Amino acid sequence: MLESSYSLFLALKKMDLLKNSSLYWWPNALSFEVVVGAILTQNTKWENVEKSLKNLKDSHILCKDNTQSLKNFSKLSVQSLANLIYPSGFYNQKSSRLYRLSLAILEEFGNFENFVENVSREWLLSQKGIGMESADSILNYACDREVMVVDKYTQKLLASLGYEFDDYEEIQSWLERGIEENFSQLQEYKSLSLVYARFHGKIVEFSKKKLVFNAKHFGDF
Repeated sequence: MLESSYSLFLALKKMDLLKNSSLYWWPNALSFEVVVGAILTQNTKWENVEKSLKNLKDSHILCKDNTQSLKNFSKLSVQSLANLIYPSGFYNQKSSRLYRLSLAILEEFGNFENFVENVSREWLLSQKGIGMESADSILNYACDREVMVVDKYTQKLLASLGYEFDDYEEIQSWLERGIEENFSQLQEYKSLSLVYARFHGKIVEFSKKKLVFNAKHFGDF
């Protein structure tokens, strides 16, 4: 069994899983697009989310101006939004959640920049349709917060390595602790938030490739 999550990170790092990915792994990180993607990706494949995102961009609903995108979502009818995000499935439910979330962000924070700076995990979890994974994805990938995302890939990987945890937050705490305690050894990364983003990305890409760990992945760790 691995000594800590840091050992897991190093083992995944050796495999060069993110060589063709952007810095934060999540496409267009640090933008409102991440917030949209975090909702759309619930209960579907990312390939379907990409189709929905393309529809939103082609319709100029989702644009480079994050606050303008927020306003566009808040003014669009739920049915029109549902038609655009149809490829992601559960489109009526997701369109309603995106519409209400956009309104709430504008009402509470005024603009996207203020949202990024001041939103809390508690506020996100109080919004309909946002659970811990979605909230943490938004915090890490959109707001550059020092938060590790835990998803089904993560849970399955850790279980396959013999780890047992009681809940989401216990897994998250274990993952973050190992990285925090060894962050001084990861000087090529500018922040903990970036390490967490890439750590999560490595786990997802490893799992998608249906790889399995064996002794050569760990070396002397």
